[in-house]
Amino acid sequence: MKNQRFRLYINWGLTALAVIACSVFLAFSLMKVQTIFGVIGEIIQILMPIIYGGVLAYLMLPVYNSVYFFVCRNTKKLFTTEKVRSRAGKTAATIASLLFLLILVCGLVWMIIPQIMESILGFQESLAEYINNLTLWLSQLLEDNSELEEIVMPHFNEAAMEFQHWMTTDLVPSIYLILDHVSAGVINAVTVVKNILIGLIVMIYLLNLKWTLCAQFKKIIYGLFSVRMANRLINEIRFAHHVFGGFITGKLLDSLIIGIMCFFGMRFLKMPYVLLISVIIGFTNVIPFFGPFIGAIPSAFLILLVSPLKCLYFLIFILVLQQFDGNILGPKILGDSTGLPSFWVLFSILLFGGLFGFVGMIIAVPVFAVFYRLISEYICGMLRRKKLSARTDDYRELAHIDPIEGTFIEHTEK
Repeated sequence: MKNQRFRLYINWGLTALAVIACSVFLAFSLMKVQTIFGVIGEIIQILMPIIYGGVLAYLMLPVYNSVYFFVCRNTKKLFTTEKVRSRAGKTAATIASLLFLLILVCGLVWMIIPQIMESILGFQESLAEYINNLTLWLSQLLEDNSELEEIVMPHFNEAAMEFQHWMTTDLVPSIYLILDHVSAGVINAVTVVKNILIGLIVMIYLLNLKWTLCAQFKKIIYGLFSVRMANRLINEIRFAHHVFGGFITGKLLDSLIIGIMCFFGMRFLKMPYVLLISVIIGFTNVIPFFGPFIGAIPSAFLILLVSPLKCLYFLIFILVLQQFDGNILGPKILGDSTGLPSFWVLFSILLFGGLFGFVGMIIAVPVFAVFYRLISEYICGMLRRKKLSARTDDYRELAHIDPIEGTFIEHTEK
């Protein structure tokens, strides 16, 4: 009896000590919050090559897995042992992933940089003609309203002269300097070539060790938690991987198809800046909901300066293309991979975009889908413990729940 009471006192004392320690740590964290965030930022900067490698490895998983299993299946006659086939598959999959990444990056650079220079220089040469066409179109539009024309045209002419002066005296002469600064900024953003090379090495290691790392991770989870809790945690991780993998790879494939369709559609409509605008539309289409608007606005402005009528055709074409993507192509490729209602898709993009910028807008939907599922499962579990219904439809007409019998009382007035 004394031993049990002594153990109880010890447990109370340890609990009180833990609460005091947590309170002191929380108070210290609030007082030194800037210092703590600074230290976290430095750690993230140090680990940035690992982060780059992890992201690249995750994006290259479909390529790596496809090549690996293809080689393992089709080399049974060539290699008798499974170990040799696995080694050959890993080698081929690693080479294929690196080549795919290299071709993708070089292809984007080859398409975008020369096209931007050509577009800006060609735009400058034809600037006077573009402004005259726009002026003529605006005059014809306002010819039936002389009072409005007298108000609008002087301001338009002044703005056109200022824009033309800026293009010829400021932008074009310094275009190569601007490109040099952009290139330097891109290199600095990835912490020089060192981080890129280390990230590629990390990617190779992670791709080839992913099965071992997964096994070690499972071993740690089952060692730290009960079997029931570990099973649930691993299931949630599998769900997160399914959502992230399905959404990101599907969205990349969807955006690639939209970019190609945009290219051929604009070629058919004889639009200007076909390659540049197609890359912009395809790239921004990765962002759910807002992507089409982000890509279409600057593209429409470029076409507007060439021909207002073609700009109108372009906007109609993009509207049709995005309707096809949103209602047919996107659901066909992605399916219901996230399970998020439309409002929470919009909410997650606004929230994560405001917190983390462009990257946040890309990862917003799958990240929020994981949180949405976890919260939903927790709430449903709490309701089941109280022996209440977990179906949302049962709460639509609910007035209150009888506290004794637990029956649902609906509204009497509709």
